[in-house]
Amino acid sequence: MSYLRTFLPWIVFAVLPSGSWQWAALAALVVAVAVIAQQVRAGTGFDALIIELGSAVFFAALTVIAFADPHSGVHDYSAALSSGTLAVIAGVSLAIGKPFTLGIAKRTTPRELWDLKPFVRTNVIITAVWTAAFALTAVVLALVAHAGDAHSTTATVIQIAGFVVPMVFTVRYIAYVQAKAGQVAR
Repeated sequence: MSYLRTFLPWIVFAVLPSGSWQWAALAALVVAVAVIAQQVRAGTGFDALIIELGSAVFFAALTVIAFADPHSGVHDYSAALSSGTLAVIAGVSLAIGKPFTLGIAKRTTPRELWDLKPFVRTNVIITAVWTAAFALTAVVLALVAHAGDAHSTTATVIQIAGFVVPMVFTVRYIAYVQAKAGQVAR
């Protein structure tokens, strides 16, 4: 559920009709701010809200652009820009030693595991996979947009795959790590 909440603004933006992209951007911004507010009220630190904060900044900028010029060329590349932004956010979180998945994982992991090398390493690997998936998705979506199919079913499938593939990897990799840790503990 944590990943769904984290990426909810992006999902909202992706599923709303592209012909109303300014409203989709505004809706995503509202959701991003609501998610941040809810998480802060629940006691979540800003270090665990890396994607959420980046989402709010991105959708604030996109909303301004979309309302200022609804026919802007940015519209056709907004899906690629979204994935590219997520790749940058995730990549920067790795570069500064605070993989964004760490904050999500801490929400469901006992505190005594947070500083252990295997826990941190697992999150570095998972964040690296998310970063690569976002970057690849951005490139493919940019190529699709350049070909004139930015608002096609193909683009939607690519966007969905850009979230589903790393999500499936995350679930399977965590299960693998936990099973391996269980074997070592015996």
